[in-house]
Amino acid sequence: MGMGFGTYIKTLLITFSAALITYNVIISANAPLKLDFPGPKNPSLNSFDSSFDPVIRLPNDRKSKLASAQKRLFHTAVTASDSVYNTWQCRVMYYWFKKFQSQPNSEMGGFTRILHSGQPDKYMDEIPTFVAQPLPSGVDQGYIVLNRPWAFVQWLEQADIKEDYILMAEPDHIIVKPIPNLSRDGHGAAFPFFYIEPKKYESTLRKYFPENKGPITQIDPIGNSPVIIAKESLKKIAPSWMNVSLGMKQDPEADKAFGWVLEMYAYAVASALHGVKNILYKDFMIQPPWDTEVGKKYIIHYTYGCDYDMKGKLTYGTIGEWRFDKRSYDKVKPPRNLTLPPPGVPESVVTLVKMVNEATSNIPDW
Repeated sequence: MGMGFGTYIKTLLITFSAALITYNVIISANAPLKLDFPGPKNPSLNSFDSSFDPVIRLPNDRKSKLASAQKRLFHTAVTASDSVYNTWQCRVMYYWFKKFQSQPNSEMGGFTRILHSGQPDKYMDEIPTFVAQPLPSGVDQGYIVLNRPWAFVQWLEQADIKEDYILMAEPDHIIVKPIPNLSRDGHGAAFPFFYIEPKKYESTLRKYFPENKGPITQIDPIGNSPVIIAKESLKKIAPSWMNVSLGMKQDPEADKAFGWVLEMYAYAVASALHGVKNILYKDFMIQPPWDTEVGKKYIIHYTYGCDYDMKGKLTYGTIGEWRFDKRSYDKVKPPRNLTLPPPGVPESVVTLVKMVNEATSNIPDW
């Protein structure tokens, strides 16, 4: 392992010395999945088993096609560290995944937690898990999300994935009803984020998406999650996603422009480089407290804190008399039976807390 790791470090130092690494690989439409990043091949770790407008409309007959066509199962994959914070979220997420997996209208196949801490943890038996190696110390420059694309490259290369499609999800997603395969006709299905604005950052993005690849509107306003995509498409995108992410992080201009959403921009660029367009599916998820009703959505993404006074008024930016914020539980998992919100708090927040409570009440050894 010593020599292998030394070679690994040497390779990475050479690779990351330039501001724009492996530029030809980045702009290649045929980047291979297997890169020159050595990774462990330990079998024990793999035991689990358009127009230029970026908005692509869903076909009107989608529902009838869903009813008549054979199921197109997708594999749900979630990347995570072994932190307390990520782990309790994954346990809650997997509880609800299992609840809806076999229900009518579901095309949810298998599930994998891609654990990028480099070693197994004590939840391997509770959650199907693939152990990926993290980037060497210092490469992520404190931006741990850079481990996500590298972890996906390893998983796609080494794991036996039965399904032909993949849903990339995150630990802080709670599935609220059975999810069908929303992808269509070679397009991915992705949630549009209002803060991903390719046109605004065109001059920066042109370093990674040259003009000969087409107009900047070819880059969809998405991140890598939630996205449902054909496995073969993701195998092409993943190495470019990793290279673009690392290249952007080494580029002071891109790093400053994109900040904490840098890796999301990198995925959107990588998808466009490989000609994979996305159906922008606003009903994919909600984000409380800004989205107040669950409605037809499939996922609750609890990335924002929910703060309210006892009259049910939102006090965002100020710690509320009642609050639920995942960051309150970064060092210790939330207790069972969290206090429900006061009257007047929106349905989305009430549903979120009730679902966390149900999961923690039923997960053994919580």
